[in-house]
Amino acid sequence: MPGMVVFGRRWGIASDDLVFPGAVELFVRVLWWIGTMILYTHHKGHFDCNGRGVLHTYLVGLLVVLALIILSLCAIVYVSAQGTITNSGPRRSIPALVYLRALLYIPELVWACLGAVWVSDDSKGCDPATVVAVIAAVIASWIILLFTAVGVVFVFDPLGSRRRQPSAMEPLGVRDLESSEGSQFFSTARSVADKVWECRLRLLCCCLPQDESHRAAFSSIAQLFSGFFSDTDLVPSDIAAGLALLHQEQDKMEQSRDPMLVSSNFSEEDLEAELEKAAHCMQFAAAAYGWPLYIFSNLLTGPCKLSGDCCRSRAAEYEVVGGDHLGCHFSSILQTTGLQYRDFIYVSFHNQIYEIPFFVALDHKKEAVLVAVRGTLSLKDVLTDLSAECENLPIEGVSGACYAHKGMCQAAGYIYKKLVNDGILNQAFSIAPEYKLVITGHSLGAGTAALLAILLRSSFPTLQCYSFSPPGGLLSKALADYSKDFVVSVVLGKDLVPRLSIPNMEDLKRRILKMVSNCNKPKYRILLQGCWYELFGGSPDDFPTEMDDRRAQELSHPLLGEESLIIRPSSSYQSFASDDSPAHTATHLPLFLPGRVLHITEDGSCFSQVRYRAEWSNEMAFRSILISPKMLTDHMPDAVLRALNSLTSERPFLLCPSALNDSQHNTV
Repeated sequence: MPGMVVFGRRWGIASDDLVFPGAVELFVRVLWWIGTMILYTHHKGHFDCNGRGVLHTYLVGLLVVLALIILSLCAIVYVSAQGTITNSGPRRSIPALVYLRALLYIPELVWACLGAVWVSDDSKGCDPATVVAVIAAVIASWIILLFTAVGVVFVFDPLGSRRRQPSAMEPLGVRDLESSEGSQFFSTARSVADKVWECRLRLLCCCLPQDESHRAAFSSIAQLFSGFFSDTDLVPSDIAAGLALLHQEQDKMEQSRDPMLVSSNFSEEDLEAELEKAAHCMQFAAAAYGWPLYIFSNLLTGPCKLSGDCCRSRAAEYEVVGGDHLGCHFSSILQTTGLQYRDFIYVSFHNQIYEIPFFVALDHKKEAVLVAVRGTLSLKDVLTDLSAECENLPIEGVSGACYAHKGMCQAAGYIYKKLVNDGILNQAFSIAPEYKLVITGHSLGAGTAALLAILLRSSFPTLQCYSFSPPGGLLSKALADYSKDFVVSVVLGKDLVPRLSIPNMEDLKRRILKMVSNCNKPKYRILLQGCWYELFGGSPDDFPTEMDDRRAQELSHPLLGEESLIIRPSSSYQSFASDDSPAHTATHLPLFLPGRVLHITEDGSCFSQVRYRAEWSNEMAFRSILISPKMLTDHMPDAVLRALNSLTSERPFLLCPSALNDSQHNTV
């Protein structure tokens, strides 16, 4: 629901978010009150110490203050648990209860000071156990006050000044938001939001140099973030509840849906050959990450293998640029790829925004000049990832709109200049003129590699690119179709990144709004059941799509619930009435995965251990974000490499008996 408005401003917490923090504090306060009552009963009538009057007053006052706090917390927890996310009527007394609870911090602070004075001045001669109990009570008071202050900082919303809301009875389509006054209001709010997000990014990236390129990136990313979050009035817990509901809804639909078989023009032998090549190239894409991924993948043996090589001096048969002073990155590359020093033409660990590490090597096993681009491994890489605006990328011979992800387009241009202008590829092909060019990378490196392949295609018509877990928001449709002849994208399971694009995020936001507005359960129950489902599984609940207690005529107005969560009109929500309508039609240019898409899924129904299946898919199958506990782990390069190695090494056992009849559908 909209953020709670107290003390004259909106906060990043809703009136139904006080159940869990209130319950935790209530539990602590009840135990505290019981302990204080036991202490007071034990000493009642015989306080035999110098400050017995102060001690008696302190204990009696503490019991009273704790009792009042407990009563206020009971009321807050009970009222906060009422209603639903969008129906805040039963919780309209929460602001008054918050004011009451805030007032009770004053006597608690006074009594904490009184207890500290008694311990320091008048506790001599008193029972040591009593002194320890009072000290514990004073420390507990200060800890709770400190946590409260920290909590206030966390839920403080810099953009949370009280907004002038349009009338709730006025339909969204006819609200006077297009007037000069309304336009000026939202323009000012958007400008403030841009500045706040830019300040947040600067604070997060305070260790980076604040030069012109970084400032431009901060400004561009801030505009993207503020534009995405500024049209709804959701708090973080609303988003968490919506994700929990959406995950269960997606699982229900997946269980009820017949398996979708994707036909293609490629044979099963072609798929097997591509899997072999992909597994080989993934070793180089993983090697580009250097020693962090190598150590992570080889926790027991990795440190020992690298320790003897890191500081060893070696002949300069290759060129290493920046960022590897001890040689650990390059040593891990040697260990992962199995190549020799002499096989490397150029190795760059130089890392800036839009400038990412890569290496060029001679792969004698596959007779290829191989270019491997590193994925995201630094804060500068994250800024490159987040520069998700579209940038024109005209390619000769490609009809239609040609545009791509700005950050990766810039990174591909940087590597292109190095390879071509600095003569790196000429040097490689002068050594092995009969070799072909292969480009590979994972994640950020995958997107950059695909764009680099597009840039080099005219000069190297036989080049091939293997793009592992590339971002979904990468290429326009024209460029995606053009790349199908020489780019293969490999996606594992429900990986988030290949489904991540601005249109898909808008679609996810739209679905979250629809979920939280249609659910008739209180938020605390949604979060509890969602946590249980994520941790222990089970059957998805039916409540995500329940709309009990709604009049029949209300169901003909699909925007009724979502409208209360929208603070300004947005073309993202023109299609609320239909789940099938594309969310990206009016707001952002659609971007797609590069090349042919090879989708790897887990199939553990026949064996106790995980088995993988691979099939040709298409970019349209990744036009929505799937919520899953594995949406992040499926993106890890070691997981992708493990899946590919399993597919290529255990081919006789890849198919479950139930799937044997599906082999004609290009499933391995």
